[in-house]
Amino acid sequence: SSGCTKVSSPAVVTIVGAGTATITPSGPTTFCQGGSVSLTANTGTSYLWSNGATTKTITVSSSGSYTVTVYNGATPSVSPATSVTVLSQPTSTISASGPTTFCSGGSVTLTASANSSYLWSPGNQTSQSITATTSGSYSVVVTGSNGCTKAATAVPVTVTTCGGCTAPYGLVTTNVNSNSATVSWTN
Repeated sequence: SSGCTKVSSPAVVTIVGAGTATITPSGPTTFCQGGSVSLTANTGTSYLWSNGATTKTITVSSSGSYTVTVYNGATPSVSPATSVTVLSQPTSTISASGPTTFCSGGSVTLTASANSSYLWSPGNQTSQSITATTSGSYSVVVTGSNGCTKAATAVPVTVTTCGGCTAPYGLVTTNVNSNSATVSWTN
C-alpha cells in the first residue's frame, strides 16, 4: 500500500505452570525402624512420585531418595530429592546364668545383649546384667549406638519355698551291706 511498515508492541506471554515443586516432610526424615514419615507435595492438579504413587501425600517407612513431579497445567515441575533414612533397631535379648525357677535364698543373673544403654524393669537398673532374687517378670529396654530402642521379651523368674532345700537334721543309715545302703534322715 503506502510502503510503510507498522511495528506492533511486543506481546508478553505468561505461562502458568506448577512453579517449583517442593516436598514438605511431616517430621524427621531419619527415624528408627518401625517409624514412618509423610511427604507432601505442593499444590498441583496431579502428582507422580518416584515410588510410583500419584497422591499429593505419601507415607514412607523405607530408606530412599524421594522426588515428586507436580503437574499444574502444561508445565510439570520436578522437586529436589528428599532423603529418608531408616535406622535399624538394636538386638535385644536376655540370657539367664542358670534356671529361672529356684528356691528362696537363690538367685539368677540376667544379662542383656550388648548395647549402649539399658533400663531394667522392675528396679530401673541401668547395667547390662542384674541379679534376680525375687519372683517377677524381668524385662529390659536397650538403646543401640544409633539411638534406637527395643524391648526384650520378658523373662519370668519364680522363687519357691522348698521343703527339700534345707539341710537334713539327722542322718540315719540302715541296711548297710557291701552293695547298697538305705539312707534316711529325720527332722
